[in-house]
Amino acid sequence: MSESARGKGFNKTVLGITGGIATGKSTVAHYLAQAHAVPILDADDLARKAVAPGSEILQRIQVHFGPGVLDQHGALRRETLGNLVFNNPQERQWLESQIHPFVRQQLIIQAQALLGTHDQVVMVIPLLFEAAMRDLVDLVWVVALAPELQLSRLMARNHLTLDQAIARVQSQMPLSEKIKQADWVFDNQGTLADLYQQIDQAWGHVGAFMTKVNNQ
Repeated sequence: MSESARGKGFNKTVLGITGGIATGKSTVAHYLAQAHAVPILDADDLARKAVAPGSEILQRIQVHFGPGVLDQHGALRRETLGNLVFNNPQERQWLESQIHPFVRQQLIIQAQALLGTHDQVVMVIPLLFEAAMRDLVDLVWVVALAPELQLSRLMARNHLTLDQAIARVQSQMPLSEKIKQADWVFDNQGTLADLYQQIDQAWGHVGAFMTKVNNQ
């Protein structure tokens, strides 16, 4: 990891959680926060802040896509925008080019502040690899599911059709590729208890992993 997010603190750890859409990244992060008192930074939360009503980024989005992407209160119509970009790689890339720099900057600023009082910080970054944010974290946890289960969970959670769900999954790097670049992989096809057990086991190895990295 570059020193941009961690600063000069070589005994500090920035853990990145990623995976496919609807694979359970937030579930892992919430458990870490509750069971291990680790502060969490969520890239999706920052992305929502980037397009808050009245923001400069939202204004650029409106100019680019037209007034139909905003509701009567000036808030982003997420479903409308999603339908415009998830089947159009060029438009999706343009949108990400507006949002990702803001998210990256905020992750760095907030991580540096948290690491002043904590030894570990977790960043939940769905597009960790796609958005070239791997350098912000020391190690990578990937939360994985079988493709059919991922689609069914996504459809239920976001009230999507099968075609809409497939488009959203295909807009990201294949989960199999993320797994190849992971330091730890979680199988989230069982019960919550199963997942929590995996998290506790992985968390127990974080200190040893960082000691090895810092001694290289």
